[in-house]
Amino acid sequence: MKKTVSYHTLGCKLNFSETSTIARILEKDGYVTVDLESGSDLCIINTCSVTNNADIECKQLIKKVLKANTNCFIVITGCYAQLKPFEIANIEGVDLVLGAKDKFNLLNYLQHISKKEHAEVHHCDIENINSFEASYSINDRTRSFLKVQDGCSYSCTFCTIPLARGASRSNSLKNILENVKTITLNNVKEIVLTGINLGDYKYVETLNETTKTYKFLDLLQSLDQTTEIMRYRISSIEPNLLSDEIIDFVSKSDRIAPHFHIPLQSGNNEILGKMKRRYQRELFKDKVDQIKNKMPHACIGVDVLIGFPGETEHHFLDTYEFISKLDISYLHVFTYSERENTDAIHYPNAVPIVERKKRNKMLRILSAKKQYAFYQSQLNKNYKVLVENHHNSSSVFGFTENYLKVELPYNALLINKTVNVKIVSINQNGHLCAEIVD
Repeated sequence: MKKTVSYHTLGCKLNFSETSTIARILEKDGYVTVDLESGSDLCIINTCSVTNNADIECKQLIKKVLKANTNCFIVITGCYAQLKPFEIANIEGVDLVLGAKDKFNLLNYLQHISKKEHAEVHHCDIENINSFEASYSINDRTRSFLKVQDGCSYSCTFCTIPLARGASRSNSLKNILENVKTITLNNVKEIVLTGINLGDYKYVETLNETTKTYKFLDLLQSLDQTTEIMRYRISSIEPNLLSDEIIDFVSKSDRIAPHFHIPLQSGNNEILGKMKRRYQRELFKDKVDQIKNKMPHACIGVDVLIGFPGETEHHFLDTYEFISKLDISYLHVFTYSERENTDAIHYPNAVPIVERKKRNKMLRILSAKKQYAFYQSQLNKNYKVLVENHHNSSSVFGFTENYLKVELPYNALLINKTVNVKIVSINQNGHLCAEIVD
């Protein structure tokens, strides 16, 4: 009988692209993918390091897996596995821990998948990881997450990602375009470009003794010419790497979505300095203003980190007021958590947990107001909606080029199709309702 495998991914879009690539490797070797609850022979858990409860999430997942099949062989990989491999190895039920260097070579460790008394660990220093491993997802017909860049060479004082992913490195433009061709064969309509520090994309190519350096704008320009894909979406880009030229190019492109997700982290310059962010809030505001001047309909999402050590009430309210005045569409709010091997863990004046939760709630309420205002500004406007496989008995859902989530009356023939719509109302669930137009 063929062996079965299940997967669970924690964290970012890049992790999903890597899990999908691992799945294709195992499927080629004869494994059959099943749901985690089905009691698989093998389970791959791809972890994240952004939150401080990775160990809790892992333990809960492992219990769930073993409840379905007590003999399931459990592999833990991903960022948390790179950062704390031996801590993970001590979790009951774990059989194999693979760090960043070995996760795509896991077949080498699966000759005999039987439960182990002690977990096997394969791990190396992150400084030894300098190659790029291409990955993309094709699980969802509608869109694919395509990794074009990995790692980060920044040194933000709160972040462990460089320790888990290594220095910034990128795929070649040629390989990316080949991946796009493969993705198009699966009837995918939208590709989300992913990376750890996407705007830092840089590939140096030497041909016939001539050296050319490709940067993120070069990548966008090349992708814009691939007519098989309807839409490309930039997952996230640092404000200091979001050049005026990129904004201008996106504003004129028919394929690069007018949707920007830009990490702010703090709206107070003193806190930004302590975080070792590479910009001040004036630059951030300038980027938002430029986007809105060229693309008034553009959707702008913003990451904010609250509760950083030394963030007083004055600092927080300064951030709150700054964000209130920005013409943005939504927030992703993160609460600071102490992380080992970061500079910030040694900073004085920790913000009490109760206060962190209070500030988080205030910004989430502000985010809801921003999103509602953005949705209201889009009423009676026409867009193209890419309808997803996600649906219920009465409705199908999809996204416009500027990331409006739209609800349409159920019609199975619309799935993975692009339809022209007019936004007509906001329903009680907070979704935009639309009518199809010719």
